[in-house]
Amino acid sequence: MKTEKSRASVSQGRVRMKTRTFKMKMLNLLNKSEVDEAETLLDLEEAFYKFSRGGHHMRKEQLLRFMVEHQGENIRTIEDLDKIVGKFSQIESSSSSTKTSPTRLMDTYGQQGLSFNDFIDFLLFNDSNGPLEDEVHHDMNAPLSHYFIYTGHNSYLTGNQLTSQSSDEPIIEALKQGVRVIELDLWPSKSSKIDGIKVVHGRTLTAPVPVSKCLNSIKEYAFSKSDYPLAIQIFGEMLYFPRQTDQMTEFPSPESLKRRIIISTKPPKDLQSGSVSRPVPNGSEQSEEELRGKELSDSLATLKTEDMKNASDEDQEGTNTRDNKRNQLGAPLYKHLITIHGGKAKGSMKERLKDGTKVRRLSLSEKKLKSASENHGAELIRFTQKNILRVYPKGERVKSSNFRPYLGWLYGAQMVAFNMQGHGKSLRLMQGMFRANGGCGYVKKPEFLIRTSPHEEVFDPKRTMPVKKILKVKVYKGDGWSLDFSATHFDRFSPPDFYTKVCIVGVAADSVKLKTNVKRDTWYPVWDEEFEFPLRVPELALLRIEVKDKDKVKDDFAGQTCLPVSELRHGFRSVPLHDRKGKKHESVKLLMRFKFETTNKL
Repeated sequence: MKTEKSRASVSQGRVRMKTRTFKMKMLNLLNKSEVDEAETLLDLEEAFYKFSRGGHHMRKEQLLRFMVEHQGENIRTIEDLDKIVGKFSQIESSSSSTKTSPTRLMDTYGQQGLSFNDFIDFLLFNDSNGPLEDEVHHDMNAPLSHYFIYTGHNSYLTGNQLTSQSSDEPIIEALKQGVRVIELDLWPSKSSKIDGIKVVHGRTLTAPVPVSKCLNSIKEYAFSKSDYPLAIQIFGEMLYFPRQTDQMTEFPSPESLKRRIIISTKPPKDLQSGSVSRPVPNGSEQSEEELRGKELSDSLATLKTEDMKNASDEDQEGTNTRDNKRNQLGAPLYKHLITIHGGKAKGSMKERLKDGTKVRRLSLSEKKLKSASENHGAELIRFTQKNILRVYPKGERVKSSNFRPYLGWLYGAQMVAFNMQGHGKSLRLMQGMFRANGGCGYVKKPEFLIRTSPHEEVFDPKRTMPVKKILKVKVYKGDGWSLDFSATHFDRFSPPDFYTKVCIVGVAADSVKLKTNVKRDTWYPVWDEEFEFPLRVPELALLRIEVKDKDKVKDDFAGQTCLPVSELRHGFRSVPLHDRKGKKHESVKLLMRFKFETTNKL
């Protein structure tokens, strides 16, 4: 509740602001975007005058109160605030209305406080005012099966699945983005240029890369983005050796495996059936190569390639029998290096999903996942409560495109494997999910995917559910395009016509697409529009934001981001936008507000 005094302060402040705006319009001292901003950002103006107690400037102690009470920031002292403002002042503002000088801002902040325009710039251009926490804050002491894990697919490929180059560069880029599962296909090499073992997409026309080059790059960049465990191949003292002499009954936690590299694969064949093991342990499951052979064969036929084997079941984890006699690693020793055991899936899907005494990993193609979710949804979720489910792209995706990852997450799949070089909307969803939890590559699954109810029931995504929360999203303004793009990038003869799409990706009942009005002929759009999203499963919902320039033929892309709804910070937030590939623009940002309301229908 506002006091009568605070109401009066806000009212007086509004009168002063409207009077100032009117006078400046008459004097032609404001351009169109500044007039729009002054006339429309009323709740920002209200917050400013509430905390400045109706004054023209917000002093230090008032700004501190605003940050704590309105924004919910965990800062306690003026010294903490000084550090935040100090970092902000080092960034040259690109605001359309003030062109704030860092030196002037610090002087103003230290003396009379922030003006309304300074206040807007502080909210919009302050990197500390982002929509998500930038630190790890989930419980990291649960078993690995309780987390979604950022997973790559054929991580060494630079392009398509059939003819592109193999390289360590995509691996490095993936590690820098926080990917925690790197897949390599290891094959014996007969080339004089590559001694020993090569990394290559088996039985395709892709060019190989020496395994040593990939492993050296992995060792160097494994923990450049995240300290949490990386699932890959052998690295001396970095390699985690499971203490158990046999397969585990529960996976270790990410916290216990910090800065460790673990192996996720199937045991050698001779440990499963008594036969001789294959020559090279395959970190990304050789079986996927053989079992996807049937899907790939049609595409490869046009390239007149040979030596493609068909397989009876695309997600069985078979083994390569070529050169079996060249056993380079003792199977018993190799078995003890494996932390996440893959297993050969036999029998019906129901049989494969049965919960055994020892934890394991099962791999399914996106096609098999869809079928399993339709016919064995409850069994899928029960399986992923203790075990790990990996989902990989179907073989027809020869251009390295990706499937929608949401179905995998909805049924608890921890490792939804993606072609990180295959840019598109699906990859943006993946990037959005793993911006959660400080971007460490591990996101704790919601409790309803981890625990069963007292009556042994599991979460059913198909049932009708009540609304849990209402997310209110307000889009105020955008800025930065004039710095990051040329004057003719969007329109040759006039400024762009921007609009913003705001979408929820979630369960069917939550998913919706909305958009703002188009703001014509301005690099500095002010929308001031609010949207409401009733959410039944907010824990798994993603907020997708995209800005476009309206055009007669085809609207031009102007930036995007995707954010996990459950991680959104309350209040006025600066939302940086990214390009199509997910690289953050240097200057382009939206000023938005996020607000949650609970319902009584719980």
